[in-house]
Formats: sequence, structure tokens, C-alpha cells
Amino acid sequence: MKPWRIFKPDKKEIEREIEEQMRFHIDLLTQANLQQDMSAKEAKEAALRRFGNVEQIKDQCAQIHRRSQPLTRALKTLFLLLFLSGVLVRVFNTELHLTHLGDLLIAVPALGSLLLYVRSLNPSSFMAKSETSSPLMLSERTDLPIPAYDQRNLTPVERVISDR
Repeated sequence: MKPWRIFKPDKKEIEREIEEQMRFHIDLLTQANLQQDMSAKEAKEAALRRFGNVEQIKDQCAQIHRRSQPLTRALKTLFLLLFLSGVLVRVFNTELHLTHLGDLLIAVPALGSLLLYVRSLNPSSFMAKSETSSPLMLSERTDLPIPAYDQRNLTPVERVISDR
């Protein structure tokens, strides 16, 4: 691997790795379907249906890879160290000009971390999606109850409130 690839990885190589991983998982699902006495075509179609929206999952995998780049991790570590040093300055110094320095050492990494978080957001995650396009869709059944609800159709928070 070339040294500059640490900071800017090859996009084609990343896409190829993601496609290989996805193909592997779809093949596993297909094999599981074949063991249930399905034809090859039915098994492949069922595996793709169960896997979900392939393009959307591919995009999300690429985003996860971008978030885990070494430069980003180094920057997050630097922000954490600056934040902790700001807290230490605030706790152990009572002089006014040093407490302002501590405030800055707390605010700058907090805002920098917020910037990194916002940059990693995907606009498509805020758009309305149909129920069949879920990236984590592994089950074709939508009539299953949500496990957070009890027999009275209450969530855990609603149960605590109603118990008072």
C-alpha cells in the first residue's frame, strides 16, 4: 500500500472489497435457502429479498469505511486529549485567565467532534423510506410485534409512568 493511501484510500478498491463481502453474505443466504429445497433461482431471489436494498447497504458500508479512516481517528484522539486537558486546567486552576484557557480547551474539541459527526451524516437517512427498503431487512414478515411493547401495548417508559 502506498503511503498516501493512508489518508486517501483508493475508492475503487474499497468498492470492490464491499462488493465481495456483500456477495459472500448473499451467497451464504442463497446456500441456506437451497438447503430448504428451493430451486437455485428461487433461493437467489429470496436471499436478495431478505438482504434488502443492496445499493443502499453498499453506500452505508462505504460511509462506515470513511468514518474509520486513520486521520479521522487521530483527530478524534487529539480532540479527546484537548478536552481532558481543558477539564484539568479548569479543575486545578483558579486564576481567571487560566480558566478561560480551560474553557477554550473544552469548547474547541467539542465543536470539532460535532463537526466530524455532522460530516459523517448521510442525508438519505433523513428521507422517508418505504418499509421494504430497510437496509437491515432480514425478515419478510412485518406482522411481528415489536419486542419493546408488553401485553398492554406499552413501552418500558410508559410502564414505569403507569406504575406510579
